[in-house]
Amino acid sequence: MQETLQSLSYYRWLVFGVTVMGTFMATLDSSIVNVALPIIATELGAPLTTVQWVVTAYLLTISSLLPLFGRAGDMLGRRKIFTTGFLIFTAGSALCGFSFSIKLLIAARVLQAIGAAMIMANSQALVAGAFPGKDRGRALGMVGTVVALGSMTGPSLGGLLVGSLGWSSIFLINLPIGIVAFFAGQLVLPKGEKRCEETFDFAGSALFAIGMLSLLLVLSEGHEWGWISRASILSAGTSLIALSVFIWYEKRVQHPMIDLSLFHHWPFLAGNLAGLFSFMAMFSNNLLLPFYLTDLLKLTPAQTGLLITPFPIVLAIIAPVSGYLSEKVSPALLTTSGLAITTAGLLFLSTITTEVPLWQIAACQALLGVGNGLFQSPNNNSVLSSVAPEKLGIAAGLNALVRNIGMVSGTAAAVSIFEFQRRMMLANVPSPSGAEQTSAFLAGYHTALLAGACFAAIAAIISLNRRSPVSRPKKTAR
Repeated sequence: MQETLQSLSYYRWLVFGVTVMGTFMATLDSSIVNVALPIIATELGAPLTTVQWVVTAYLLTISSLLPLFGRAGDMLGRRKIFTTGFLIFTAGSALCGFSFSIKLLIAARVLQAIGAAMIMANSQALVAGAFPGKDRGRALGMVGTVVALGSMTGPSLGGLLVGSLGWSSIFLINLPIGIVAFFAGQLVLPKGEKRCEETFDFAGSALFAIGMLSLLLVLSEGHEWGWISRASILSAGTSLIALSVFIWYEKRVQHPMIDLSLFHHWPFLAGNLAGLFSFMAMFSNNLLLPFYLTDLLKLTPAQTGLLITPFPIVLAIIAPVSGYLSEKVSPALLTTSGLAITTAGLLFLSTITTEVPLWQIAACQALLGVGNGLFQSPNNNSVLSSVAPEKLGIAAGLNALVRNIGMVSGTAAAVSIFEFQRRMMLANVPSPSGAEQTSAFLAGYHTALLAGACFAAIAAIISLNRRSPVSRPKKTAR
């Protein structure tokens, strides 16, 4: 059956369809819970600082495991790892949907994230294998657009589902999709070659996981522990030591988990840095906006979802056009313009009050969709066009890793800044009134979005100084 499919002229698009189905589902679940967090917090009786781990634990687990499963796919076969990821993701989704406590929900999200990491680590490499030659960069750029679309569609779709069917539905909807995707992957995706003669970098994997977990843990909990507390210093120190040893070790091992030499090439480094700060900027708003709309404006989840919907709709329209234009004009022009628009949108949101007309919030979401749409495809094309063809799979995995680190860091930074500013406003108020609580919330929200605007501005400066990849790095012999 598969030989018949492979003989079809459009076979590569079948591979693309299966892979982006998994990519979209995995990235969708990184943000679909955002709009449900206020409902989850109420029904499961948990504070915001605990509920944020429903998002953070998912992204943190993915970020820690992406390189490991990318390497496993290279050695054991990408189809095997990719489709197994669907089964684990689906099982995790079922457990999330039937969770009756916040601790069980967070644990189920970790299981779900393990499956998502297996999917995301191999999706771009599968597409790269199906699209040889000049079409490869555009196809991988489209995958990047699907990732952004999945991340930003989450709050809209989540709001509609929560408003109609309850918060469990945002997880249970994955069950039929995951099962269909598993069988489609078994049927369509090529088996690929195994490279069992290579050794797996267990030490590098362990060092990277420890370093990333420690870093993201202190970013997420530093505001609770205190930034100069023993726990924060211990976590930061562990991260610094583990990642330093990881970098030293990876330069010396024969088959490293991550090829660090790619970061010596400025277009690749600049594109990834711009992507990192771009996702930090967007996720500074993604987590907090649903709380603003639900807690302050008293909107229902369905209304919240509809108000956020202009973002993914506009993104879906702009991104393909931007990807096409990136082959005609300098990517720096498109990416920098998009980031400038994103900065303007976040600056506007940092000034809103409870009196702002809802249409202005919707219009701002559309503006952010324009900015993100202009940025994503050209940035991915630029990054993946800057490396040699034989390193596309590694480069795609690193691109996905940097993106997820941006999501985690942006979420952690936003919550930390929000909570710090809010508590400062209420520090000397023993029994705050409703108006004082609203004022404190807005102060924290505005400060977090100003930080997000700074992240977007930094990304714009980096992107403006990227160079078009006139020559690709040569393959280095070990």
